[in-house]
Amino acid sequence: MTRILLAALFLCGYTIAFSQPGRWQQKVKYVMDIDMNVQTNRFTGKQKLEYWNNSPDTLYKVFYHLYWNAFQPNSMMDARSRELGNIEFQGRNNQVIKDWDARVTNRIQQLKPDEIGYQKILSLKMNGVTQEYKVYETILEVQLSKPILPKSRVVFDMEFEAQVPLQIRRSGRDNPNTGVRYSMSQWYPKLCEYDYEGWHPTPYVAREFYGVWGDYEVNITLDKNYIIGGTGYLQNVNQIGYGYESKGAKVTRPSGNTLTWRFTAPNVHDFVWAADPQFKHITRNIPGGPTIHVLYKNKPGNTANDNAWNEVADAAVTVLPFIEKHFGVYPYKQYSFIHGGDGGMEYPMATLVSGPGLGTAFHEWMHSWYQMMLGTNESLYAWMDEGFVTYAEDLVSAYYKQQKSKAVKGNDLSTGPSDSNAGVALPLHHADTYAGYFNLVKSGLEEPLTTHADHFNTNFAYARAAYSKGGVFLAQLGYIISDSLRDKTLLEYYNQWKFKHPNANDFIRVAEKVSGIQLDWYKEYWVNTTKTIDYSIDSLWEQGGKTKIRLRMVGQMPMPIDVLLQYKNGTKATIYIPQFSMFGEKPAEDNIPRIVDEPWKWTHPTYVFEVEQSLMNVQAVEIDPSWRMADINRSNNKLELKW
Repeated sequence: MTRILLAALFLCGYTIAFSQPGRWQQKVKYVMDIDMNVQTNRFTGKQKLEYWNNSPDTLYKVFYHLYWNAFQPNSMMDARSRELGNIEFQGRNNQVIKDWDARVTNRIQQLKPDEIGYQKILSLKMNGVTQEYKVYETILEVQLSKPILPKSRVVFDMEFEAQVPLQIRRSGRDNPNTGVRYSMSQWYPKLCEYDYEGWHPTPYVAREFYGVWGDYEVNITLDKNYIIGGTGYLQNVNQIGYGYESKGAKVTRPSGNTLTWRFTAPNVHDFVWAADPQFKHITRNIPGGPTIHVLYKNKPGNTANDNAWNEVADAAVTVLPFIEKHFGVYPYKQYSFIHGGDGGMEYPMATLVSGPGLGTAFHEWMHSWYQMMLGTNESLYAWMDEGFVTYAEDLVSAYYKQQKSKAVKGNDLSTGPSDSNAGVALPLHHADTYAGYFNLVKSGLEEPLTTHADHFNTNFAYARAAYSKGGVFLAQLGYIISDSLRDKTLLEYYNQWKFKHPNANDFIRVAEKVSGIQLDWYKEYWVNTTKTIDYSIDSLWEQGGKTKIRLRMVGQMPMPIDVLLQYKNGTKATIYIPQFSMFGEKPAEDNIPRIVDEPWKWTHPTYVFEVEQSLMNVQAVEIDPSWRMADINRSNNKLELKW
């Protein structure tokens, strides 16, 4: 009953999402019929696309993505990859590291005609009328014969053909590392997003995507020996079999050498699939929840491989309650972990993963929240997807390890581990995320998080910014407003903005309303600049029987400050110094007595406070004992007095 109610609320929310005043968004419905030839690695497609212009604007043109045209010699992706390959870093043991993506390098330049990727448009009509168009490599521009008026609907009919490229990046065929035959991502002509900022015809150069939510009906015909995993719900399960059939049903396949797989997917902004004749398909049914599908390249007799993929399925069942409690309800009826791609790649209801690593599996599943349901423009706000997912992955991984540890010890798992992330434990969960950010600062290559994902000067800077600095953004937000209010913010953010394409300011406004603290300064410094945090204990002295302590802001980014004092008699006290621009204060987070001092004005490089203790009674002073503040130099954060 609970799941039925949640599903009803989900559908209701879907309707409301398109009627929000001031934040309209477009809607699509794709119906595609695909005929794949596994000998030539080519397929033909017919696409019917219904497009609702919910904007207040008249549209005189539309744009489509033709992603696979990037996999041709001298494409933008090829040229950019080779250019970045000229940048070299000094790695560990004086090893020279090239900056290019090791999966791409100069491989596109070497592709032969039968190895390249392409998507060719054979015909395109709008409401039955042939349209003129131009192809700009990975972007199709359509000059409409008749404009699309506000609040109107049109139908585009397209015929196209495509060739599956050798596996280079994300999609492709015959990846030697996985042995998977087809990884079909970015495989169809996909309408570009039009939002309050206008069209987003972003060429496929390297990374990150943005799409229009809608409904998909996808019919894929190919050799009947191939097994498919992908987005959506398979409709003809008892004609297909391969582990999809209804319990106890007899599988009756049509005659002939091919099978047509019929999928539907409601309220998604993309569709992915993968196919291989040796896929092994296992499932887990979560009571009252989604079905977990795992499809992987079977290696007969390799028990370790089977065990590893089975653990992915079991782990998904274990962690989903934790995920939904902290990040929001998963609204779809299935999720698939599919062997394929070239690493880990997120799509609605599915991910392609090159192996059964749990960290990657958790990371890609969390994209269901921060990209598939919240759907920021990844090209502009990659850190709001990759960074938030990295933060969530850290916590989900820590939770799973705790559950595994309890299972090994034979403890009752019903109560679960503590959900508290406060204090010292938090940085331990996110130690690698913080380390990645500190490494970025040390490199001297940091660029603001506002940099377009494709426009970073180095792949290194992009990865550390989007994943690490973006992850620290959330962990550190807990330091600023408290972990409990940060957690409430994440749930409220999900509830308010799922299926609505939020931006950075939308998230900050939610956090401000939940916490009652002004946070525009935090976004300004952390997102728009590369200024760093560095606070130090400057000096201590006694005056009138009281201890005076002077702190110094060495870095250029202001922060609120927690100072822990330990006294000789074993007692402790926290001095909390709000940052002036907060116009508020976070609640106390522990049972240590706390004194709230006057806010620190960012224009003043030093700050002096006093405590009602003689200097000789002070044993230690430490700035940010929780280590949640991303202070780039902690050597000056703690002073121990050896009296």
